[in-house]
This record gives sequence, structure tokens and C-alpha cells, in this order.
Amino acid sequence: MTDPAAALEGVSKRFGATLALDSVDFDVAGGEIHAIIGENGAGKSTLIRILGGFYRPDHGAIRVDGRERRFASPRDAIAAGIVTIPQELRLAPALSIAENIALGDPPLRSLGPLTVVDYPRMRAQARAILAQLDFEPDPERAVGTLGFAERQLVAIARALHRRCRVFILDEPTAALEKREIDRLFAVLARMRAQGTAVVYISHHLDEVVAIADRCTVMRDGTVVAAARRGAFAVTDLVTAMTGGTVAEPASATVVAGAPLFRAAPEVTLRAGDVVGLAGLLGSGAGQMLRKLYGAGGEAVEVEIAGRPRRLAHPSTSVACGLGMVPGERVLGLVMNLSVRDNILLPNLAALTRLGCVDRAAGDRLVAELMETVDIRPRRPWLAVRALSGGNQQKVVLAKWLAHHTAVLLLDEPTQGIDVAAKAQVHALIRAFVARGGGALVHSSDLAELVRLCDRVLAVRQNRITATLERSHGLDEPRLRNAIGG
Repeated sequence: MTDPAAALEGVSKRFGATLALDSVDFDVAGGEIHAIIGENGAGKSTLIRILGGFYRPDHGAIRVDGRERRFASPRDAIAAGIVTIPQELRLAPALSIAENIALGDPPLRSLGPLTVVDYPRMRAQARAILAQLDFEPDPERAVGTLGFAERQLVAIARALHRRCRVFILDEPTAALEKREIDRLFAVLARMRAQGTAVVYISHHLDEVVAIADRCTVMRDGTVVAAARRGAFAVTDLVTAMTGGTVAEPASATVVAGAPLFRAAPEVTLRAGDVVGLAGLLGSGAGQMLRKLYGAGGEAVEVEIAGRPRRLAHPSTSVACGLGMVPGERVLGLVMNLSVRDNILLPNLAALTRLGCVDRAAGDRLVAELMETVDIRPRRPWLAVRALSGGNQQKVVLAKWLAHHTAVLLLDEPTQGIDVAAKAQVHALIRAFVARGGGALVHSSDLAELVRLCDRVLAVRQNRITATLERSHGLDEPRLRNAIGG
């Protein structure tokens, strides 16, 4: 019997009082796509960080092709043929595609007594590797000019250049459209056919059912289920992940409330409204949201509670009662600060008395919000970077709920979080508008917009071209047609 390409045997990992992994066994074979799923905090990230050399296990063994290995860093894992491609791609935007692919291992040539980088050979190598991925850009193009899907292919090409045999992909489709997902899946199918081992982390369970040869389900730091292709469906995976079923929030119904926010005749929010922005990649839907927050580089004229306002900077928007949940959580959080400090940052003025912050009042507010939005673990002093993605997203929401925000602008609010955390975030948005707030939501997940929104604005080429109302039959096919998908 052939040894797995990579395996963990009886691996445990503890962070303080938290047991993140408890005697976990896991393996992936060459020519296999093995998915790992679980709720945020289940232990997936810890598992792949151990396999990728970012963490050392407290107990247990790592094996590559049957041989026990010890990794002191990601560099050791790469040398053993294992590479992790995280959600936040680690590329140098100012360097070219070819330079990024060869980074750390460029081809060299002698020039008299000097050794220099062989740029012509580097570009030729880049073209050959990118052709394997059916991607043929100019290798001298700067990576910073590429879209996310193209940058992801550059990251995969760099791993191929390093001759890695085990790829760990963490939420690879979180920021992709359907056609880009299809291209990625075609790339993974070719890699599988060539004998590469792929570890695939995703909260999109339909993708797991479609692409995975094997699926491992984690809960509370342990493996609770495992099955091969054909033996699992989405409902089975949800049950295994949660120990039951996940209730979605009730469908949105339009509440005729007081006017809250108007940026144009098409962009109008009333108390109780959840309005969606939908558009293909490059349509300008996400940029429109940032512009309305005063973060688009130019001032925007709006009405807030019937009063004209000029929003030229996020600080003005916050003072006017707007809160922004950005598409990348790192932009909405200070990762090295505690949960408590992140929640209180926009609220310090309200907690300050005679020049001093009322710490006791701040602690009460944080404790109440952590309970309300279900931030786990209930440790306000814990650094935000130590939380799972879903709990980080709840911290971003909590800080605006503490600020008594009137209008929430949400950019991809459930990107990269699991099915249970997604349902909780939806419920928090619905609860927020039920208390008299309004929410404007941009999402590339059309099913999410259909479930959550009272109406959806279709965006093409930086313009709103259609409005779809729930009362007139809001559904995915009509929405996809409206955005040109």
C-alpha cells in the first residue's frame, strides 16, 4: 500500500486553556482532493497550519511519504513539498508575475566574476508554468495590476515552481465569481490527474460535494466524520458540522419606516430596510459601497435622516451614524489588539468622562455585546487575531452595534465563514434593522442577497441599471440576468 503524500498522526495543539486539536489523524494521498470542513473554531486552521509548518504540534507526528518530519517554519514544509496558499495571498504587488513565481529561487547565471539573475530564463520558466494552468499573461506585468483570481493562479504557479506535491488551499473561492471558480476547479482537476495532493478548506459545501474525493468533518478540535465521494451530501455535512441543523433567519419583509439614507433616487434606505448591491467582478458594486462611506477618494453628497451631508472621509461618515463592515476583515480590525479594545475603538468618546475613559462602563458594554452577538470564546482580553474568521466578523459587527449606528454598509459580510456563523450574521443584520436601522449589503453570493434583502440594486459599469423588489419576485435567475451573468 502506498504511503499518503502527507499525514498527521495523533496530533494535539493547545493555546493556553483552549485545546484546538485533540489527537487528530488526517492524511491526503497523491492524486486526491481531500476537503476539510467545520464551523469556525472547529480546528481546521490549526490543522493546516501545523501541516504547513506555521505551528508545531504539542503531541503527535507529521509524516511526508511515510517519513516522520519536523517543521520549524513554513520554509521547512515547502522544502518537504508542502505549500499553503492562504486567503490573504502572500505576493509582492510591485514585482512582476515572473519575479513573484521565482521569488526565493530565481534562475542564476555567471557574468564574469558576478552571479546575476537570469531574467530571460525566469520569464521563460514563468510562461511554461502558467501555461500548465491555462493562464498566459505577460510575465513582466506587475502582480498588483491583477485581479484576485489571477493573483491566486500566480501563487499556485509559484508553488509549482518550487516542485511542491501537496497543496493546501484555504477558502480559495471566497472572492471569486462562478466563471473564475470553474477555472480554478479545472486547474485542480489537472493537478489531481498529475498526482498532486490537494487539501481543500471551504465553507461552500456545494463545492465540497462537487470537487472533493474525500471529506473530513471537524468539530471542537476533533474529527467527527469522514467519507468518500458519493457518500455525503450537503445536508449530511451540515448535520455533521453542527450536530444538528442550522436555522436560517426568516425571509426579509419590507418595513415602511422613516427615511434614513439617500445617496441617489435608486439608493434609498428606510428604517427596517436591507438593500443589496449586486454586480459582476469589476462592475463597481463594491467600490460604490466604499464611496458612500467616504472612502472612495472623493466626496459624496447624501441625505441622512432628511439632512444633506457631504461625506469626504470615513470619520465624517461615522459621526453621521454610518458604520462600515469591509470585505477584508483585517481592514475592519486591529489584529494585535484585544476583542475589548476593537469593540470600544469607535466608542471611546461616548465612554469618556472629564478626559478619562470609564473602564467599568466599557467592560459592561463589551460583555453585553459579546453575549448578544455570540463571540466565542468569551474572553474580551484575547487578541482578535486568535479568533476564528466568523468570530472576527462578529467583532466588526459588535463595534458598530455599540456605536448606536443608524446605517450599516456591509461588503461581503459572510465571506469565508461557515454555514452556522453565516446564519448568525444574517440574524444579527435582521435584528439590527428590526430595531430601526438600515443596511446596504454588497455580496457576490446571489443566493445570500435573495434570502436577506428586501430589494437588490443591479450594478453594471459603476451604474445602477435595475432594481429588483422582493414583492415583485426577487430570485436568483432574474438577479443573474440583471447583472449580466
